Amino acid sequence: MSIDKDTARKVAHLARIRVEEDALPALAEEFNNILGFIEQLNEVNVDGIEPMTSVTPMRLKRRADVVTEGDQADKILKNAPDAREGFFAVPKVVE
Repeated sequence: MSIDKDTARKVAHLARIRVEEDALPALAEEFNNILGFIEQLNEVNVDGIEPMTSVTPMRLKRRADVVTEGDQADKILKNAPDAREGFFAVPKVVE
């Protein structure tokens, strides 16, 4: 796929980026370089490769999922300007 000057102008317009007319050929060339790199990446065989979140294999520290301070609804609702039936009450925003 090749990006020409008109396509670069359209992409710049869609991205709301002001690009001067004389800079459009360089922008089109940059887009072509990016697309060429993507095509190069698509040639890599990744069958059977697990997705990674980091380059170093790490596991996050896990903690026990226990309730440490429960039954504080009354204390929390004291801060609310308006609380009804155990919940925060907010003004109606939809008519």
